[in-house]
Amino acid sequence: MVIYGVALLAACLLVGKLLGSLLGMVMGIDADVGGVGIAMLLLVFCVYRLQRMGCFDDKAQAGLSFWSSLYIPIVVAMAASQNVLGAVSGGPVALVGGLVVVAISFALVPVIARLGRGKYAKPMDPPESTPREDRHA
Repeated sequence: MVIYGVALLAACLLVGKLLGSLLGMVMGIDADVGGVGIAMLLLVFCVYRLQRMGCFDDKAQAGLSFWSSLYIPIVVAMAASQNVLGAVSGGPVALVGGLVVVAISFALVPVIARLGRGKYAKPMDPPESTPREDRHA
């Protein structure tokens, strides 16, 4: 059912935010540290495990896909805007660190693309060829 996908998304977000807040308290920071990222990783892990066990049908996947395409990007964007404001007020070290991470991420895109060509890559269908006309008529 569609509601199971939505419930899984909500549960992962709540658990991720809770773990992020607890991680922030452990580090001595009065903020959520990586809660949305933890939620996304937890969601990926849970969906993978449920699909392998055969408990996650197409309707639940449809509900999850719909809400995650709308809700999670909004939450990530809100968290990112708060982090940018904190980084700007924190000084140049946070900005330089952020720029270095972005540069490394851009540099790793070709590496990750090459890894995607492994044994799990789906081969492309050959293009449809048009029959040649007989020119010796």
